[in-house]
Amino acid sequence: MNLIHYFKKKKAAIIFVVYLRYLVGGAMVFSSIVKIKGERFTSTDGIAAPVNSAWHFFETLYQSGVYWKFLGWSQLLTGLLLMTQLYAALGAVLLFPITLNILMITLSYYFAGTPVITGLLVLANILLILWDYQKLLPLFQIYSRPQPNAFLSSRAIEHDRIWSYLGVLLFLFTVVYVPLFERNPIPWFLTCIILGVGGFLIFHRRKT
Repeated sequence: MNLIHYFKKKKAAIIFVVYLRYLVGGAMVFSSIVKIKGERFTSTDGIAAPVNSAWHFFETLYQSGVYWKFLGWSQLLTGLLLMTQLYAALGAVLLFPITLNILMITLSYYFAGTPVITGLLVLANILLILWDYQKLLPLFQIYSRPQPNAFLSSRAIEHDRIWSYLGVLLFLFTVVYVPLFERNPIPWFLTCIILGVGGFLIFHRRKT
């Protein structure tokens, strides 16, 4: 894991991870709202679709009711944990079965090129777990001994409060936006970029 330690010394790599958490977490929150509201993920129902089709699969999930909302709340929680930055390690671990499940769904049914996107999502999730791997090591150690750990010490960049404030702002914006604008992704994504750039400029100005 020397490579991880190497990149943890690089400001650009730390900023990249911070915004990768926003991207992945924001995507989870964005897609969770419709499930929590008890609405279909697709624009039309899949009742008449073939049993082995993706549309019929989503219709079955939607008709489950409680399970459909459970999926939404799970995505909302993991997205929030990632976007706070403070609990990103926990969020990345909880998110992994979700992203892996999404990938397997897109591989099991015909989704054209969607498996490429879901595959990248899983890779991003793995990267976020590896980034915080030292926080998870105690779970796999039978005998733990106090050891100096450079990773667990607060770093001036990654632990700056601006990232937590920005994460909560992006989370709240997404939660409000999706019900009001019917999941139109382009304005949401562009606004998130503007907020993200604004947060980075504030961070950069404070550090210079």
